[in-house]
Amino acid sequence: MLLVLFLVLVALVISVDRTFAGQSNRDVDVVLIDAANRATTAMNRGAQARDVVRQLTKKNLHVTAELPNGNRFGEAPDEGPYTRKVQVIRGARFTFYADTEAISQAQGRLRKLLILLGLGAIAVTGVLMIWVVRRALAPLDAMTSLAQAIAAGHRGGRLNPSRTDTELGRTAAAFDGMLDSLEGSEQRTRRFVADAAHELRTPITGVQAVAEALVAAPVDSPDRDQMSFLLVREARRAGRLVDDLLALAQLDAGYEMQRENVDLMGLALAEVARTRFVAPDFDIAADGVSAVVVGDGQRLAQVMVNLVDNARQASGPQGVVRISVDSVGFTVSDNGPGVPEAERERIFDRLVRLDDARDRRSGGSGLGLAIARGVVRAHGGELSCLPSEGGAVFRVFLPGVVVEPPLAGEPGPAGAPGS
Repeated sequence: MLLVLFLVLVALVISVDRTFAGQSNRDVDVVLIDAANRATTAMNRGAQARDVVRQLTKKNLHVTAELPNGNRFGEAPDEGPYTRKVQVIRGARFTFYADTEAISQAQGRLRKLLILLGLGAIAVTGVLMIWVVRRALAPLDAMTSLAQAIAAGHRGGRLNPSRTDTELGRTAAAFDGMLDSLEGSEQRTRRFVADAAHELRTPITGVQAVAEALVAAPVDSPDRDQMSFLLVREARRAGRLVDDLLALAQLDAGYEMQRENVDLMGLALAEVARTRFVAPDFDIAADGVSAVVVGDGQRLAQVMVNLVDNARQASGPQGVVRISVDSVGFTVSDNGPGVPEAERERIFDRLVRLDDARDRRSGGSGLGLAIARGVVRAHGGELSCLPSEGGAVFRVFLPGVVVEPPLAGEPGPAGAPGS
C-alpha cells in the first residue's frame, strides 16, 4: 500500500514540475512577444533604435539592436538562464533577452516543497495505516489467538463480537458458530464413545464371566449346556453391537452405495416372511402398491428390518405391525405404547432407548433407528416418527419412487400373505 502511495506521489511531483515548467516557458514567450510588438510599434512611429532599446530594457528584460551600418545599442547579458528572441524591425536587428533565473529558482523551490510534502505524506500515511490496520485487524488477531488456544486444548473460548453488521463482525460471529458446532460434535462423539464402550462392556463382561465359569465347571456338570447357551447369547449380542457400530462408522464416512432397482413391496413381503419365521404367532402384514426405487437393496432391507424389529419389540408378543408401501416410500406402524412428542427426534440419536418400549434385555443396542435414518438420508430421503393417536408410525420418504401397475391376472399386494 505504501509502495503504491509512493509511486502516486512520484508521478504527482513529476506532473506538477512539468506543468509548472511549461506554464513558465509560455509566460516568458508572452513577455518576449510583447516586447517585440512594442519595439515594432515604436520603430514604425519613427523612433530611433537607441531610444527603443533604452525604453524596453528593464531588470528582467534586456534588449540590443544592431543597425545595418554596424552600430550597436544596448548590452547583451552575461551567460545565464536567459531566453532569447531575435526579430528584424525596419532593417535593425533586435535581440530580446528574458531573465529566467527567478523562474528556475521558483521551480527548484517547488520541487523541494513537493518532495518534502510527499515524504511527509508517506510518513503520516504509513503511521496512520499501521494504526488503522492494527485496529481493523484486531478481531483477526483475536481469532488467531483463539484458534491457537483451541489447538492447544483450551475449549470454550469465543470471540463474542460487539458488532455483527461489519464484515469482520460477521466473520467473527460465523467463527463462534463454527466453534459451537465443532465442540458440540466433539462432545457428542465423546459421549457416544463412552456409551458405546459401556454397551460393549456389558456383553463382554458376560462372555468373560460365563467362559470362566464354563472352564471351571466339571465336565459332567449339568449346568454346562446352560452356560454354553448364555455364552453364545452374549457373544451374539456383542457381535450385533459391533456390527451396528461398524454400520454407523460407514455411514459417517460416506459409504459407496450400490445402485440398483429395489422393489419396496418385495422388501416388505420378505420382512413379513422373516418375522413370521422368527415369531410365527405375531400379527404382521404388508399392503400398498408395487413401487421401485433406485438404491442399495441391502441397506434398504436393513432399514425395513430395524423398523419392524423396533415395532415388534415395542408392541410386544400380542402386538400388530403393518408395513404400507406407497408412491413416495413406505410406513411401518404398530399398536404399541407409541412415542411421546418430546421423544420423536431424540429416539434417532445413538444409543437411546425409551424406558417403556426398549430394554437391554431385548438385545437391542439403541442404534437401529440411528442406522435406519442414516441409510435413508444417504438415499436422499428422510425417516421421521409421525404423530399418531395410538402406537408409533415411522415414515420413510424416498425420492424417485416409481409405482408399477400389476400385470393382468395377477393379484395386487393386498393379496399378500397375512394381509
